[in-house]
Amino acid sequence: MKILVVNNHGQYNHRIYRSLHYLKIPAEIIPNSTSLEKVEEKDPAGLILGGGPSLERSGNSSLYIKELDCPILGICLGHQIMAKTFGAEVKTAEIESYAQIEINILRENDIFKGLGPSMKVWASHKDEVCALPEQFEVLADSYVCDIEAMKHLKKPLYSIQFHPEVYHTPNGPRLFKNFYEVCKGYEG
Repeated sequence: MKILVVNNHGQYNHRIYRSLHYLKIPAEIIPNSTSLEKVEEKDPAGLILGGGPSLERSGNSSLYIKELDCPILGICLGHQIMAKTFGAEVKTAEIESYAQIEINILRENDIFKGLGPSMKVWASHKDEVCALPEQFEVLADSYVCDIEAMKHLKKPLYSIQFHPEVYHTPNGPRLFKNFYEVCKGYEG
């Protein structure tokens, strides 16, 4: 029941791994250049697509989203990769910020179970998803961004603009635990 953390060259990818480790959630960090075959051999319970500097350096992340049959959580750049994979546009944010904000949890099921109706998070808004991809629903929004979190309507695909792995997201560990529960309950 191991979660693979896909390193998209972001400064917080190792923090994601450490957060899972502290929560006693089995995890392994892998480079985003890992082949689909090698990822499949590891038989992950789920994937977390970490943050990074740009979509151009996202390696095989989009391929994992398209081809793997397991729960996936995209964080920051991972959120944007998820949106682009399903045809949505990512653009520079109208209000660029890197700060703690409060998000409104619109749907408390799955990854936000027990966390609503609002939550303080550490968010990076330089680039953001500006339109919801087809087959997705918005799970959370904020005064800064209309799509702080989203979920595929039929598949266990989730993504968030903010960083649950940092101290300034006090309920981040609970979100990781909720995602792990999704992974443990998924039967593909």
